[in-house]
Amino acid sequence: MNIVAKKSLGQNFLIDRNILEQIVNTVEIENKEILEIGPGSGNLTQYILKKKPKKIYVIEKDNDLSLLLNEKFNDEINIINDDVLTISEDKISKEKLTVFGNLPYNISTEILSKWIVNLSKKFWFNELILMFQKEVADRIIAKSNTSNYGRLSILSNWKLDVKKIIDIKPESFSPRPKINSSLLIFFPKKDFFNFENPKNLEMITRVFFSQRRKMIKKPFNQIFKNSKEISKKLGIDLNLRPQNLDPETYYQITKEYENLRS
Repeated sequence: MNIVAKKSLGQNFLIDRNILEQIVNTVEIENKEILEIGPGSGNLTQYILKKKPKKIYVIEKDNDLSLLLNEKFNDEINIINDDVLTISEDKISKEKLTVFGNLPYNISTEILSKWIVNLSKKFWFNELILMFQKEVADRIIAKSNTSNYGRLSILSNWKLDVKKIIDIKPESFSPRPKINSSLLIFFPKKDFFNFENPKNLEMITRVFFSQRRKMIKKPFNQIFKNSKEISKKLGIDLNLRPQNLDPETYYQITKEYENLRS
């Protein structure tokens, strides 16, 4: 079966053996249940299988690729021919999964945001090993007071510890993307702020970062009627800009917002 990468699905297949090897050596795979997102033509899947996992689930939206994977691996893997954005990952297995994903560039942040916002207190995974466009990865791992810092960094760091593993050049893929990629690993945090509704964190950060170069006085007034009191209580200088506040401060602002509304 001749497979051509579909632009509409953001497909770029990883073909570099050294990189494939490096990805599967990031964590212990043997006897674990694995979930792979967007396996494409199964290049990484082959390397995962060599590490003797207990079980592999793959989510592949593309019908042609699902058929190809079925031909190639038969009953060695469990194929879920569906859209990762609509599936409930916590229903896939009773065990915690180790997740690998060369995420489609066009929906990578949407996938990550969906997972974080929908996380209950119980995590359905042990770790996530995910590939992003390098500029997206840079935003995920950015620290406050840097130009890449923003909503994605704050959301990602809420329940997860994130670390960069490697940057990957375009020639490691077929077809070659025009940009570099980065591989990140995410681990669940033991302690994090509990919100009534995580969408409030998304909303708060959206209000603040929609005017990232302006002082935070304006978004503060938008969110709180008694903004001066609240800023005093949280020890926040309203002359700062959104990128000057660390993630912890955004979690406190969100908590305060929820407390006032309840």
